[in-house]
Amino acid sequence: MVVAYRGYSVILFAPIAAMVPVLLTAPELVPPMFTGLYMEKLVGFLKLYLPVFILGAVLGKVIELSGFSRSIAAAVISIVGSQRTILSIVAVCALLTYGGVSLFVVVFAVYPFAADLFRQADIPKRLIPGTIALGAFTFTMDCLPGSPQIQNIIPIAFFKTNIYAAPWLGLLGAVFILTLGLIYLDWRRRQAMAAGEGYGSNHSNEPESGIEDPRVHPAIAFVPLLLVGITNKAFAVAIPQIYGETSSFSPAVMGNAPNVVQDVSKIGAIWAVEGALLVGILSVLVLAWRTVRPRFIDGAKSAVSGALLAAANTASEYGFGAVIASLTGFRIIADTLQEIPNPLVNEAVSVTVLAGVTGSASGGMSIALAALSETFISNAQAANIPMAVLHRVAAMASGGMDTLPHNGAVITLLMVTGLTHRQSYQDIFAVTIIKTVAVFVVIAAYSLTGLV
Repeated sequence: MVVAYRGYSVILFAPIAAMVPVLLTAPELVPPMFTGLYMEKLVGFLKLYLPVFILGAVLGKVIELSGFSRSIAAAVISIVGSQRTILSIVAVCALLTYGGVSLFVVVFAVYPFAADLFRQADIPKRLIPGTIALGAFTFTMDCLPGSPQIQNIIPIAFFKTNIYAAPWLGLLGAVFILTLGLIYLDWRRRQAMAAGEGYGSNHSNEPESGIEDPRVHPAIAFVPLLLVGITNKAFAVAIPQIYGETSSFSPAVMGNAPNVVQDVSKIGAIWAVEGALLVGILSVLVLAWRTVRPRFIDGAKSAVSGALLAAANTASEYGFGAVIASLTGFRIIADTLQEIPNPLVNEAVSVTVLAGVTGSASGGMSIALAALSETFISNAQAANIPMAVLHRVAAMASGGMDTLPHNGAVITLLMVTGLTHRQSYQDIFAVTIIKTVAVFVVIAAYSLTGLV
């Protein structure tokens, strides 16, 4: 966390941070742990998600180059007013993530017109990461019933529930987070205004302005974003029907190479996202080819370069979390957390702590539920707590302290926006604290009212 906060390369230091405790625990395991676990997890992450990073970055770039971002920014300001710029960005992020668009993709896609909105409203750029985090990393990720994000899907296999588990508790948590988050960010905006601080200048990774006087109708500018959400849902439904649970093929026309088998039930959602992003990119090119074409080559190169770096950063953190989760100290932490008496508080604290240690909401929750779900279930059954409540508490808790400075999504968000931990992490952390508190508000609401 110290290394990430001070701006050093996570790609360089994540393996060092992972191997030091291995060295102190079992020195002989350093080489095999590095190649057999750290690198395996890192490469496995890239195998699954590198295309998503690249396609998401390219989509964000062509939206920027086409002038669509400026058109959307102008339309949003005209509807909600310059004083509600933060609300506008939160709303767009929320719509995309609740529509099934990956959190990482939302960062790439929303940043160009977030920068436009903040620039036009003269709000400090350093508040953009906290705003995007509130819209994409919190209530739509795992609070709202029906969210298609992975954090709301993982508990299903353990508790035999569905994505609509405990809808009223989820809605309560979402309202709590959204309300306090907007109040906090608006307070930060007013603080900056009182101090005479505006958007600022000489920022890194500033989006290009696109055409100077965009004549793109907002209805057209919104088409690519709408298509991404709609086609992602359509592909997610169609792919399992077309391929079934698994799909296999022979990788060679000669010899006896074994068949390559794909578990469609696990990878189908990623195929859907990739297909939706391709549709979004193609729609921008069709609608604004003349505007995009002169700068497409250079723009695509810069987008791909940024995506490669962001993906490598996140993959490094994924490998780090896997190594830490394999150590004896991690098991001691997990066992200690089981001593908390209240079943829901036990689950919430366990998932939050393990997500924080690994720097991953989905990773920390997967590890916590794999190791402790039977205990959670037996304790809940003894207290007559519905499995749906366990589902919602686990999902919400995973998105709390996972966003510590070494979290991959945080690092990606700051990299894409061209800001540093020192400039913007305070606001991301504040939103994280609100999210963490919301879990215990939900637990209290259930304990007092029985609301599910």
